[in-house]
Amino acid sequence: MTNNKIMKDLPAEMRPYEKFQHMGPEKLSDEELLAIILRSGTKGYSSLALARKILTLSHTAPGLLGLHHLSLAQLQEVRGIGEVKSIQIKCIGELSRRISKSACTKALSFEDPSAIADYYMEDMRHLEQETLFCMMLDTKNHFIGDVQISKGTVNASLVTPREIFLAALSYHAVYIILVHNHPSGNCSPSSEDLRVTRRIQAAGEIVGISLLDHIIIGDLTYFSLRQEGMMQME
Repeated sequence: MTNNKIMKDLPAEMRPYEKFQHMGPEKLSDEELLAIILRSGTKGYSSLALARKILTLSHTAPGLLGLHHLSLAQLQEVRGIGEVKSIQIKCIGELSRRISKSACTKALSFEDPSAIADYYMEDMRHLEQETLFCMMLDTKNHFIGDVQISKGTVNASLVTPREIFLAALSYHAVYIILVHNHPSGNCSPSSEDLRVTRRIQAAGEIVGISLLDHIIIGDLTYFSLRQEGMMQME
């Protein structure tokens, strides 16, 4: 088996560094890319074997997505992965999130629910608890900030209009957009999602801050209540 072979025992065309040099990164597997980041293995295990082990650790989301769900302690349970390598691995996930978000920022349009969903997707689709953000916009629909309102089940008893509009007023916002995730990956709105939306929209009409949309983030998918005609608009 090649699992336990040290890297120098592998044919040149199977070594990640050499493969990268001759074929480019796009030809490498996830396992091979991670092996290059790890740089070295441990006694009896090549960096490829370690990478293979790490990519199967998460039962929630195997593969690269699983890196977001693994703690430093879980990574360090793998023989050959110490504090330094576990931190390097977690940094891969954070870099990918930031790269994705930076790319989405350039195309961000608050009139386009898909652009907003793309902006938050990498931040929210890996979260294991429901988390609600409130986006604040000025009179020209320019983004002026966002605030995490709640973490846990998003329901009408826990999400109060008071905390949302206190945040909005502190930013001098004229419009707000709610964004929250469904850890299940299914972005279909629940009855509680609809109840929260109605309460916030009604309260906004009183204080003069309009709720433009409520967007639910799933796993690489989203649901816009406004886009689907489920919000009463003026």
